[in-house]
Amino acid sequence: MREVIVAPMAGGPSTVALVAAADRAGALGFLAAGYKTPDAVEGELRAVATIAHGLNIFVPAPPPADPAPIEAYRRRLSSEAERYGVDLPPLRLDDDDHFAAKVELAVTYRVPLVSFTFGVPDPSVVRALHDAGSTVLITVTSAREARAALAAGPDVLIAQGGTAGGHASTTDPGGYAGASTAVDVLAEVLAVTDLPVVAAGGVGRPGDVHALLTAGAAAVQCGTAFLLADEAGTRPAQRAAMLSGEFTETVVTRAFTGQPARGLRNRFIEEHTAAAPVGYPAVHHLTAPIRAAAAEKGDAGALSLWAGTGFRSVRTGPVADLIGHLAG
Repeated sequence: MREVIVAPMAGGPSTVALVAAADRAGALGFLAAGYKTPDAVEGELRAVATIAHGLNIFVPAPPPADPAPIEAYRRRLSSEAERYGVDLPPLRLDDDDHFAAKVELAVTYRVPLVSFTFGVPDPSVVRALHDAGSTVLITVTSAREARAALAAGPDVLIAQGGTAGGHASTTDPGGYAGASTAVDVLAEVLAVTDLPVVAAGGVGRPGDVHALLTAGAAAVQCGTAFLLADEAGTRPAQRAAMLSGEFTETVVTRAFTGQPARGLRNRFIEEHTAAAPVGYPAVHHLTAPIRAAAAEKGDAGALSLWAGTGFRSVRTGPVADLIGHLAG
């Protein structure tokens, strides 16, 4: 496994060009299957078939037992919908993001590395991927989650610190605070397994990768550090926000999606975090038209500006230069 992994970043940043550039620079890039149709994922897999690559798949959660908190949050968001001139969709409580079809694609295309986020896939899924020659990685945020993941038979665990940008892969979204570092979670996970462990979260400065490798990581996964890469598909509004200097801190919130995620503190986070229920992906679908309208207007106040605690160190430029900076 290569020492630097360009993390899968769903919603646009992860592109075929980003994965290809990572490969040329001696790193490993992951495609992000999340939110995409199976046809779109298949097209990307065909495009990277001849280079080193991985694919990340979301593990679906069961529908919420009680939709009342999400219904209340929908009513709360009516003022945001009015502000941006959009209609809120009806509640969409059952959505598995085409999980089975995406696993089948990974098997069919014999994807070299397949990682899972938001939970633990069934052991039968892991066996099918192993039969296809894939290395299977499961993302965890604690020793408890690592023990549960080990029961599925993965080859590698990804120890995600609370400092990571974007969604936390926690299976306890109601109790997650995001207070851990990559070093913390790496040590926890190494204590319960002899499998290789990838460290993730808060990496952005020269020396961060070396420090985590020295602490026992088999590789280091970085996402935020590549958001402003030339090859990334990051939205212009987020690029502008990250370069503006207006945002000074990140915070963990469920306000946009119902799953804890770390992003730049903005107006939407300030106004809705306290009221946001657990409920991914139902909340994600509710806020989608608001976020789309805000992006069209270039209004960063209602965008999910996912970023880790290392966001101040993010640079622009080609992936090769950014990897060189991290390795410096």
